[in-house]
Amino acid sequence: MQRKSAFSRRLPDLVTEELVAALLTKSSAFEFKQLFDIVYERLRARNAASGGEEMLRLRAYEKLQNLVSRGMVKKSGKKYKGLATLSKALTPGDPHFAVK
Repeated sequence: MQRKSAFSRRLPDLVTEELVAALLTKSSAFEFKQLFDIVYERLRARNAASGGEEMLRLRAYEKLQNLVSRGMVKKSGKKYKGLATLSKALTPGDPHFAVK
């Protein structure tokens, strides 16, 4: 008998939403610290920054690296810049959000 996970179909979370929003607002590149400060402030404003700042920093870094590996964010040294395909990161029709 095959078990299905309750989390088999995940949509983008708030951290990813705020990362995408921050990277799309400005055409210049961000260092991670600068980018995280923006994301953290936005999440605090939405009352969604739970679990502590360090844990949130790790989650944000992991999400950012996922966007880099998917080719939606360009990494040059320590700077990150959103590409034109970044707006697709929040689309549920994206093949990365398909049921597995």
